[in-house]
Amino acid sequence: MTATQDAPTPTAASWPPGLPRSLDYPLVPVGSVLRAAVRRWGTRTAFVDHDVELTFEELGRRACAVANWLADHGVGRGDVVAVHIPNCRQYPAVYYGVVMAGAVFSPTNPLLPAADLAAQLTDAGAKVLVTWDQVLPFVRPALAATPVRTVVVTGEAHTLDLAARLDGLEATDVDLADLLAADPTDRHLDAALDPAADLAHLAYTGGTTGVSKGVELPHRAVVTNVLQSACWTSGSLPELDEAGDVTIRQVLGEDEHPIRLGRATLVNLTPWFHAMGAIGYLNGMVVAGTTTVVHMRFDPVRYVEDAQRYRVTSIGGAPPVFVALLQVPGFAEADWSHVRGVSSGAAPLPVPLIERLQAVLPNAVIGEGYGLTEVTMMATGNPSFRSGTRKAGSVGVPVFDTEITVRPLGGGDPLPVGERGEVCIRGPQVMRGYAHRPEATAESIDPDGWFHTGDVGVLDEDGYLSIVDRTKDMLLYKGYNVFPRELEELLFGVPGVAGAAVVGRPDEEAGELPVAYVVRRDDDAGRALTAGSVMAAVNDRVTPYKRLRDVVFIDAIPVSAAGKVLKRELAAREREAVSG
Repeated sequence: MTATQDAPTPTAASWPPGLPRSLDYPLVPVGSVLRAAVRRWGTRTAFVDHDVELTFEELGRRACAVANWLADHGVGRGDVVAVHIPNCRQYPAVYYGVVMAGAVFSPTNPLLPAADLAAQLTDAGAKVLVTWDQVLPFVRPALAATPVRTVVVTGEAHTLDLAARLDGLEATDVDLADLLAADPTDRHLDAALDPAADLAHLAYTGGTTGVSKGVELPHRAVVTNVLQSACWTSGSLPELDEAGDVTIRQVLGEDEHPIRLGRATLVNLTPWFHAMGAIGYLNGMVVAGTTTVVHMRFDPVRYVEDAQRYRVTSIGGAPPVFVALLQVPGFAEADWSHVRGVSSGAAPLPVPLIERLQAVLPNAVIGEGYGLTEVTMMATGNPSFRSGTRKAGSVGVPVFDTEITVRPLGGGDPLPVGERGEVCIRGPQVMRGYAHRPEATAESIDPDGWFHTGDVGVLDEDGYLSIVDRTKDMLLYKGYNVFPRELEELLFGVPGVAGAAVVGRPDEEAGELPVAYVVRRDDDAGRALTAGSVMAAVNDRVTPYKRLRDVVFIDAIPVSAAGKVLKRELAAREREAVSG
């Protein structure tokens, strides 16, 4: 039995009132999302970067220009364009230009080491690389052994002026200004695409626990998940506009969704090279007519300043973002009455952190969602309508047309309610497969279409999913399974703890010893923390085999650009310490 097969029980208002369990997903290319938004939102500001605005209309023209330049230079259907730049005002035009040309968008972390970048470009078969001028010296040596033949360069100069010319380029480099200034008419280059078969994204997994793999996402999967997530978070239904392009219509009223389409503003720092960024914080913002203030990197003080100056209606990000914001001087005392929604993803949000946020943001609906690159982005979410039941510590219920089961870690039939096991997902947003890796695809997607996530979770009687941990993060202490997430929840509840992560320390007798890495808060409670006091606070509340064996204080928990804790770095540190 799956979580979507039972109607919500009277004890939990989990489903948006009046919305169906299944949506109609038009079979259109991703570019249809932008075309409808340009018509609908027109001169409204779509993106702001360094206080320089970009309207929806100009975004439409610039995206068409990029698409036409690519087409005129032989880049089209099925060709992979790797986008290796940070969030910036020109990024949306590059993104939509690539997919509207019929090419495949392959997002790349601009901080990847040269060897990793070369490996990803080669695996993707990238024909074009769009990169950042400041990293060019590191990028050039990596390109010789890759299939990349065209290098397009952009930088902060384009953020301020899309017509600016870059200095220091080689004769073979292409200035992004050339693409942005090309023919701005919509040639409908993507009209010949088959949205069900042609790829829109070739997105690589984060690689936080292993080798990064290319996830194949056709246009249909991308459009489907954009609609699933946007409709879930705004109480809307998909529809086609007068030209046959896809948009959404808000069904639920202002009493349930005070944030209305075309009126929202938020600061975004979720990387657009990440699944949550490309689907939720790029496409999702465009379809909803949201004004997005772009931050390239996370500066907590600047974030708070802009959130106040632009009077944002929503705050979104990964847990480390909220931890940092709560430590900004004056954050707790500021007027945040204009914030009506908080959304968290990429990693579990500890319950004590939710409680602290709610105290500071009294008008905000705080909800966690859950997803993976392999399911395009979103699979579950806590209800975003105000009368909905949000269960702290859970990631909500499956969204439209999505099923969740929890199965034994070694495989088998779905487990009863309340039992821990591997989270499995089935729905129209599940990837086609891993590029060039049929064996890995077969291991992850079973013959019945269930994607096996590698995450450990539990479903409750109302169909709400809680993520307990990742199977690869699980520790084995004397044969017992120890899930770090449980210990991390307790650590976040210790006064003075700002951040925490638990990993295993290799031990000949026990196998692995649970060790906590802890960031102290900059206050009296934080300064008073000792390894002994932290262990005592946690160990008194768990069974003996789960107890922490050591606490290591650290200035910051290492995280990826998407906000996921890089436990492999901490685990490597433990291995080196033991072997050394």
